[in-house]
Amino acid sequence: MAVEAFHNFEDRESLAAALTSTVAGKLRQSLEQTGVASLAVSGGSTPGLFFERLSTLALDWRNVTVALVDERDVPLDHERSNERLVRQTLLTNAAAEAQFLPIRDAQALAGLPDQFTVLILGMGTDGHTASWFPNGDTLEAVTDPDCLERVMALEAPCAGEKRYTLTMPAVAQARFLALHIEGDKKRETFDAAMDVREPESMPVALLLRDEAVKLHVFWAP
Repeated sequence: MAVEAFHNFEDRESLAAALTSTVAGKLRQSLEQTGVASLAVSGGSTPGLFFERLSTLALDWRNVTVALVDERDVPLDHERSNERLVRQTLLTNAAAEAQFLPIRDAQALAGLPDQFTVLILGMGTDGHTASWFPNGDTLEAVTDPDCLERVMALEAPCAGEKRYTLTMPAVAQARFLALHIEGDKKRETFDAAMDVREPESMPVALLLRDEAVKLHVFWAP
């Protein structure tokens, strides 16, 4: 199994504090060692408090690249735009100096790092992570460990809009990979994914079963 550690917290505030401290430490270490760092983040309602905390920390943000794990094919000012969320909650305060790379911009993709310093995934109660949705039209290619693309488009009945998502290799190669989930329903989904017989029906299971992946799970009720 790919789970390196499962971190339990009493509440979302404690989780956000711990995740912020961990991520900041990884970014600082990379900045000190190489002069640059990179962070890929997910959208949705779960990471809001984490984003707000991280945005206030004193880091050399000018040398940090921030990208999305996935994005919806909607206008940038749309309420469901992950870029809009990240710009409003993470790329503010001290973190406003970070460089943002939109993954659905073909020109920007050339600037994506070969290996993210930190990558934070979310998960839906249907078992999707990133935009790896059950019955996605490109799910097999997107989750292929040997996929040559770092970003691909995907459409699925339960996804709503067309999506753009990092592929399995881009996710799995991150130096620090975390899954951030909150609530009892998502814990139940995670537990089910650990034992599901057909991982394609709960695509997060494809990551959980990859022995080359070292995943840290952060969960709070």
